[in-house]
Amino acid sequence: MAESPDKVRRVLHMKLRAVGDPQQMLALLQGATPFYRAFGTSQVRILKNVDDPAQFLVEFVYEADAGLELNRQKVASDPMLRSFLTGWKQMLAGSADMDVYEDVSG
Repeated sequence: MAESPDKVRRVLHMKLRAVGDPQQMLALLQGATPFYRAFGTSQVRILKNVDDPAQFLVEFVYEADAGLELNRQKVASDPMLRSFLTGWKQMLAGSADMDVYEDVSG
């Protein structure tokens, strides 16, 4: 994915712990892939911890508008995104961490 001048490439890591059955969490993550793509995600990887099967790492690679990237609060106020995140927060009961990275490997 070539980065255009008004876009910035980002990698989001979302670390999750299944509160219930890990297979249900996996099915939910896999089923949400079209939603991620609707927000412009070009790559999604779902990784399961081999030593702790209730723990997942989801990696999203996406391009964001440079202006929006400067103020993530505007993005977070989007009604569709807020509704989606509310459902996730209820299901995860506080067992999720997210970090956004910039690929600087060259």
